[in-house]
Amino acid sequence: MRSRLRFGDLLPVSTVGLRSRPGRTALSVLGVAIGIAAMVAVLGVTRSSQADVLAQIDRVGTNLLTVANGRTLRGGEAEFPATAGAAVARTEGVLSSAATAALPAVRVYRSDRIPPGRTGGLGVRVTDPGLLDTLDARLVHGRFLDAATARYPAVVLGNYAATVLGIGGVADRPRIYLGDHWFTVVGILAPVELAPELDTAALIGAPVATADFGYQNNPTRIFVRAETSRTAEVAGLLGRAASPAHPEEVAVSRPSEALTARIAVTGGTTVLLLGLGAVALLVGGIGIANVLVISVLERRGEIGLRRALGATRGHVGVQFLTESLLLGAGGGAAGVVLGALITYGMAGARGWPPLVPAAAAGAGLATAVLIGGFAGLYPALRAARLSPTEALRTM
Repeated sequence: MRSRLRFGDLLPVSTVGLRSRPGRTALSVLGVAIGIAAMVAVLGVTRSSQADVLAQIDRVGTNLLTVANGRTLRGGEAEFPATAGAAVARTEGVLSSAATAALPAVRVYRSDRIPPGRTGGLGVRVTDPGLLDTLDARLVHGRFLDAATARYPAVVLGNYAATVLGIGGVADRPRIYLGDHWFTVVGILAPVELAPELDTAALIGAPVATADFGYQNNPTRIFVRAETSRTAEVAGLLGRAASPAHPEEVAVSRPSEALTARIAVTGGTTVLLLGLGAVALLVGGIGIANVLVISVLERRGEIGLRRALGATRGHVGVQFLTESLLLGAGGGAAGVVLGALITYGMAGARGWPPLVPAAAAGAGLATAVLIGGFAGLYPALRAARLSPTEALRTM
């Protein structure tokens, strides 16, 4: 009568070796789990980071352009004419614009008692009242400059500048020292993703900058909100609008392209990290194969007894192959959970929306099972080739 191995008996028989050596089993599962966790975490963190970048692009739009003064033919810094801001605003396809200008000679201090060299890396920028609307930025405290406050010693602080100066609100009308003049803080900006130079700046109006610091109405950067369908066309017109005499000295850029480039860079890094995860997974598979080879040598007596009682070579081979598949599946499941926890932890710490791609989790689990199957082929064949008499000699 031909011997048969029922499926209901296969699982208990195949887990005998795993249950009898829990420490070795745990280490084998851990090797695969580390590889799968690395791959799932890399994909999850990458997807979460990309979702955050795409959300930033959605918030600010792809129709924001920046017009900056470039370099002259002699390598010096070019200067916009005083009419640059108005000319850019009149350009066809421009919805709104706001000119800003850095005042490098004016320093920012918390009080007039601070030593001159301790500026904290902060600077003063002249700005139009329309800057907030053009950038779609927002305030966390107070109000922004308008036509009235721009004429007086009122200042709006970038988010980082407020932190450095130790100003957490405007209710008590704090004052700071700009150059040789006191200014009252009337507002604090939230971080501006696409204009990080504003985070470290103290923003003042053009009229007071002219009166106190000799500002000549020459902007150094102009932010432009264009019609979305005509963004590329508008970008081509802004150079001549800002500087008709030297359009080649004007640098026009789209900040959203920098964010898109971050996605591309992240993608390249992801491939490298996935490669490292694959190496870790391969090492885990080799660990399973090594453990099962040793298990075959240690359990030759058991194999011989089973063969003597009627088990076929196929039964023995399937038993060990199932063991390796279970090790792979256990490592894969543990790796997916660990990778998801890492993703949620990192995303939460950085304020990203946590995303674990279902495809990554499924592929990780399937890959772990396949690795386990391949790792168990040789030990299973080796166990199946043992003859009952040779195996029973070891008992």
